Amino acid sequence: MASQLRQLARDFEALKARVHAVSYTPGTDALRRIGPLLLQAQDLTATAMVRLTALDNSAYIHAAGSRASLGLLSSVVSSSSLAGTDLAHVLLANPYEGAQFAGYPADNEAVRAARHAEAIPKMSEHLNDAVHQLDLCSTGCRHLAHGIAEDLASAQDHKPSAVQQTAGAALSPAQYDALTALAIGGRLYESSTRGLGVTRVATKDSTRVSIATYRTLAKRRLVNADASTSLFQGQKITVTDQGRRALAQHRPHTTSSTTKAVAPKATVTQGVHR
Repeated sequence: MASQLRQLARDFEALKARVHAVSYTPGTDALRRIGPLLLQAQDLTATAMVRLTALDNSAYIHAAGSRASLGLLSSVVSSSSLAGTDLAHVLLANPYEGAQFAGYPADNEAVRAARHAEAIPKMSEHLNDAVHQLDLCSTGCRHLAHGIAEDLASAQDHKPSAVQQTAGAALSPAQYDALTALAIGGRLYESSTRGLGVTRVATKDSTRVSIATYRTLAKRRLVNADASTSLFQGQKITVTDQGRRALAQHRPHTTSSTTKAVAPKATVTQGVHR
């Protein structure tokens, strides 16, 4: 996630430089030069939203301070969206060259020049606002990437034994079944049919895996999801090497009736069988 956020910071920085340096003539030329910048800002907003959703569904949310990180990333989504709005306002202020209504005289060169002179300060103001919002986005992503990397390193340094205990704990029957199914193939989805914000797990062999079970496995680092893909498209779930070792080493908990049935002194009359 940290590397993805650093890349996103670079993308915001590159777009900021393009917006800052854009040169245009009001009218059709402005539309052709600024329109693509608006579309790129919208793409980056969508990417930031994917990163926010992925972070909210990751094991990182259990780390101290993760709430502030989620808040910072949501502010990046907001600033990116505002940058897109500022660029849209540039196009709104742009004086287009279409014909007047019937009965109105066509603009002469003096009228055209006056329209451009009135529009340019408004367009420039909106462009400057977009640059400011994009700068906030790139700065926020860089700080967030650094903070997440530090949080994860700190957790690794201060809680190694706890992590090992969590990873090495025996699997419950539900966890074992879920891990077995996910080893065959599975995806994490944001379900549009079950309501906005509801996340579900789908497996290739149709084994039912609850989102609570999946999150437990993710927290134990037995599985992970491909955060580079949108939840609406489905994020591929991979069983980690640690997860495969857990499958090989652990079996679901079973009752002790079989063991007691073969105990040397057990008899049927003593009520061993339950």
